[in-house]
Amino acid sequence: MARPESYPTRAGLFGIGLDAYWPQFPGLEERLRGYLAQVAARLSAMQVEVVDLGLVDSPQKAVEAGHRARQGDIDILFLYVTTYALSATVLPVVRRARVPVIVLNLSPAPAIDYAAFNRMGDRARMTGEWLAYCQACPVPELANVFQRCGIPFRQVTGMLDGDAAAWEEIAAWTAAARVANVMEHNRLGVMGHYYGGMLDIYTDLTRQCAVFGGHMEMIEVDELAALRAAVDDAAIAARVSRFYEVFDIGAECPAAELERAARTSVALDLLAEAHALGSLAYFHGGAGSPANEDAIGSIILGNSLLTARGIPVAGEMEIKNAQAMKIMDAFGAGGSFTEFYGMDYGDDIVLMGHDGPGHIAIAEGRARVRPLGVYHGKIGRGLSVEMSVRHGPVTLLSVVETAGGGLKLLVAEGESVAGPILEIGNTNSRYRFPIGARRFVGEWSGHGPAHHCAAGTGHIADRIAKLADLLGIGCARVC
Repeated sequence: MARPESYPTRAGLFGIGLDAYWPQFPGLEERLRGYLAQVAARLSAMQVEVVDLGLVDSPQKAVEAGHRARQGDIDILFLYVTTYALSATVLPVVRRARVPVIVLNLSPAPAIDYAAFNRMGDRARMTGEWLAYCQACPVPELANVFQRCGIPFRQVTGMLDGDAAAWEEIAAWTAAARVANVMEHNRLGVMGHYYGGMLDIYTDLTRQCAVFGGHMEMIEVDELAALRAAVDDAAIAARVSRFYEVFDIGAECPAAELERAARTSVALDLLAEAHALGSLAYFHGGAGSPANEDAIGSIILGNSLLTARGIPVAGEMEIKNAQAMKIMDAFGAGGSFTEFYGMDYGDDIVLMGHDGPGHIAIAEGRARVRPLGVYHGKIGRGLSVEMSVRHGPVTLLSVVETAGGGLKLLVAEGESVAGPILEIGNTNSRYRFPIGARRFVGEWSGHGPAHHCAAGTGHIADRIAKLADLLGIGCARVC
């Protein structure tokens, strides 16, 4: 079975020019090809494979480049405007490629050296020099044609060198394309059933696949229980040792519970491998099957390990939040299972966390393991993970199912701050938002998300908005 990483993200790139210029202005074509090579080199450093379609300077070359774009299986197309070019040299490429297009209007310098330019004397040489700087000239023409053809387009305007803002925007587009590619090939395991009565988390699986791509793999809890029964003592001992390497395990944690969790953790790894899972949503209420109940009741540590290595796990069968967690993780931000816990009006923060697995790779310090006599609202008892998301900038993400059955992304940026938490064996964080706790909770809830979201490190709302753009869905930002 092909793993998602078997499908690298590919960025198509082509520059545009006008073939009539080359005999008129010697050296101009070579100069513009040099600019295009600079763009290709910088894109290649952004974790994408560049499919270089070259400098397109005629309608016929545009047709050929369009076919090569399709054959190259590209995910996104960068159009570098090197000089004036006819829109007829662009449309065939974009139509054939049928992927999102980003127009790069990047000048080779902040400005023409006017004094040196005017001293050149030769009007033909002067025109050739000017043409190397007139990237902005055809952009309105291209925009007009794209708009009339119903082709969405995005623009980055700036400089080829020394422009951090422009290149950060380009990097954000490549990152969004990578995440869209991850979601397109993600295999989301669906194990068990919804937590009964949580109407907000029920979702249309077909709609999820239509928007994000990927595959929903239906998994029986019995399979996990069967794999668990076959785990040998050596594997259990090795996994317990792994727990001590990763977690802060107190003396109050019984050895028998650690071994029970280790058996389940090994079985989870086997399950994920057997189905090539990239994420998992699960819940099991229990109906008289001790093997199944034992598996689910000892699942938290194993799920936390899976989440930390890029296979995020959402409890309560929160499929929408498994998607949000996968998006955050694919952006390199983590993405821990989260809900509102309470308000601290004195400190103007919102307490947020969740029982069950946490994204221990983004924890503040080592995640702690605590024994619980009862899993509130769920079957069983055993070990649980207590952690806070790393202090500093954070982004929250929710995949929202709207009244019409569509999907949108909901995002907010804030800070994870130090302070007292609820030491109840769950993930716990204190979040401060630039609009204040009261307004944040009101505006976030006003968009109608489910009560879960994914919390990740860093401020990446802009990148998430670009992902939504590539997917063709809305993105609402609270702060």
